[in-house]
Amino acid sequence: MSTDTVPTMPTERETPLDPAPEYARFREESPIARVRFPNGMDGWLVTRFEEGSQVFSDPRLSANRPDHQSAESFTPAEDQQAGEDVTGGLGPQNTFVLMDEPDHGAYRKLLAGRFTPKSINQKLQPYIDRIVDEHLDALEEKVRTDGSVDLIEHLALPIPCLVICELLGVPYRDRDGFHGATEKMMDTAASGADRTEGLQWLVRYITDLVASKRADPDSEGLLADLVRQSQQEGSVLSDSDLISIGVLLLFAGHDTTMAMIGLSVLTLLRNPGQWNELREERTRIRPAVEELLRYLTIVQFGLGRVATEDLELAGAHIAEGDLVVVSMAAANRDPRVFSDPDALDLDREMTRHMAFGYGVHQCLGQNVARAELGTIIPRLIERFPDMRLAVPADEVPMDITGTNYGVKRLPVTW
Repeated sequence: MSTDTVPTMPTERETPLDPAPEYARFREESPIARVRFPNGMDGWLVTRFEEGSQVFSDPRLSANRPDHQSAESFTPAEDQQAGEDVTGGLGPQNTFVLMDEPDHGAYRKLLAGRFTPKSINQKLQPYIDRIVDEHLDALEEKVRTDGSVDLIEHLALPIPCLVICELLGVPYRDRDGFHGATEKMMDTAASGADRTEGLQWLVRYITDLVASKRADPDSEGLLADLVRQSQQEGSVLSDSDLISIGVLLLFAGHDTTMAMIGLSVLTLLRNPGQWNELREERTRIRPAVEELLRYLTIVQFGLGRVATEDLELAGAHIAEGDLVVVSMAAANRDPRVFSDPDALDLDREMTRHMAFGYGVHQCLGQNVARAELGTIIPRLIERFPDMRLAVPADEVPMDITGTNYGVKRLPVTW
């Protein structure tokens, strides 16, 4: 196919809560299509659920993407002198989510125990309950004095930041620093130099934090536990591992959930009938959370794999080295798997979706996100049943350039 005829990956949304409408055409006509991604690279876009699950399960498609290749990616070294390391060694080879088996499983096993539903319910849920109630009290006071409140600034951002700080053992006073660096790193409209600057900040911050925890044997949190584990004989954890794990969990552990909280509340406020149904039947929260995760699917540009050999997938001939990206947003609207997929059905019975990825690389923190959403949504509805948008719906600013799709500001009142 001539490069002039390669279609561009769709990114323009017609409505704020739905993916680009062109995905529907791709799903029906070209479920594995050669496209040009937003970063200028050509590769393969997968838009159906079953084919997407095959991509995430096929060992010939590697998670180890050279130069951080993905649909929207930048090369951290693009603005630097050749040979200069700007990331403190934080490259694909040092980030376990970009590893294949068995290395990926070995590193993930070190962390998995902290992210089980049982562990979260016992250790994190009481903390989540308390901070959510505290922030709802503050929301009530803010509306009483100012007439409205930005739900992102005063709820959707601080709650995930507090939770990941509690989990990792990160000082919450550093929130503005690590969130600002995360925003810069994940802004696809920013230059490579600016995004690298955000990554560098996070690497320096976690490097210093690891050193401080190593110096304090009584320090708490997952990062401190990993530092102590790294000092045991036979441990596979190096300093580079500790830094890459810390950076990954810190930025991914708050930005994704912040986006999901904001979008979920906006969605329910735009569907007041469903808001009221959840108020009347709180037992419906669990399936409602899963449906919101499926329906909204915040990962804007999908997740990529690189072919390690020539292969055929659903009729497409993929060459060694080709980038293959699964659009989870498109797959989660696949009518072959979900009946009436473009409808928000809070009673939908689902056994699977792709909001957290698929297979062995599924998001490690998915149960933390579920705990936060499952706490915030019902308590918000119960405390403020008459909540409504304080601006017209079409004036709510959306984050269209972040790696995760979300709401920039969400003014509400009641």
